[in-house]
Amino acid sequence: MSLVRYGVLGCGNISKSHCDAVKRTVGAELIGVCDEVSSRLAARAEEYGVRGFDNFDELLKEVDAVLICLPSGMHADYTVRAAQAGKHVLTEKPLDITLVNGIRMVEAAEAAGVKLGCISQHRFARDIRRLHDAAQSGELGTLLQGDSITKWYRSQGYYDSAGWRGTWAMDGGGALMNQSVHYIDMIQWIMGGVKAVQARVRTGMHNIEVEDSAMAMVEYNNGAAGFIQGSTSFYPGLSERLEVHGTKGTVVIEGDRAKVWVIKETSEHEPFGPAVVLGKDHELDEDPTAPFHVQHGLQIQDFTDAVIEDRAPFVTGRAALEPLKVILSIYESSRRGGERVELAELQP
Repeated sequence: MSLVRYGVLGCGNISKSHCDAVKRTVGAELIGVCDEVSSRLAARAEEYGVRGFDNFDELLKEVDAVLICLPSGMHADYTVRAAQAGKHVLTEKPLDITLVNGIRMVEAAEAAGVKLGCISQHRFARDIRRLHDAAQSGELGTLLQGDSITKWYRSQGYYDSAGWRGTWAMDGGGALMNQSVHYIDMIQWIMGGVKAVQARVRTGMHNIEVEDSAMAMVEYNNGAAGFIQGSTSFYPGLSERLEVHGTKGTVVIEGDRAKVWVIKETSEHEPFGPAVVLGKDHELDEDPTAPFHVQHGLQIQDFTDAVIEDRAPFVTGRAALEPLKVILSIYESSRRGGERVELAELQP
């Protein structure tokens, strides 16, 4: 195969990023878009000059791969249908909202011999990949702590704009499952996986079913500790941040850019370390992969190349189970009053 024919399922806001990315991808062609809302379907089809499908099975007949841009609680059923039809699938984050459905998606793709990926575009940011490599290679020394902080803001109008937002049935959660999932995936990937969490979540500002604020203490598989914080209540919203500390130094990523990168060759330091102030003075050279639309395009290019080259995509469906497990464990810990919950305890 030298050309991957894509169809986009779901014509909501995020579908524009997918359509734009496919248009820029070498070896890819946008065949059509699909949605059950006729006005939305017609608008997106006209915008990109492609065919509009109101029937998913008809779309499947014309494409090699599907980009799923539906509410999170709908990912599994459509992924399984596409896989059983022999189509590759790249779905928006999270993979799904339940572990049983996430596993069902992975197993369906593996049984059908098709590729399954999940959007986690920040893994394609240069500085985040450099941090991952520094953490896993030992360049940072023994890892001590890894923190993920996502203090964003979403208005009540945002949640009211679509009936599925802020619901357990379709959103699967709130600030963690929909927004913080990005950097939760980054920190668990960088640190080598999460073993256990202790957490509390709450809904303090919005009229929604799910949480708009959460905090968790984290134990990583390598013995390091950390914090995860996520919120959609903090006006006006701050850039998401990663802080990783090892025996040889510290790296801070903010908005996918390195703000602090201080690593020594030895773990022996001067008695008092200099206090580092976050800011441009400590940034690395300009990162062309930092913008959101660039990362999205890089992931779809990688997925396209994976299909053509018959290899695994950089972010597989199985890899996307890990941040889902972390978030579900945080919810379970909070339900138990902040008890320690090991990810291995989760039952599909």
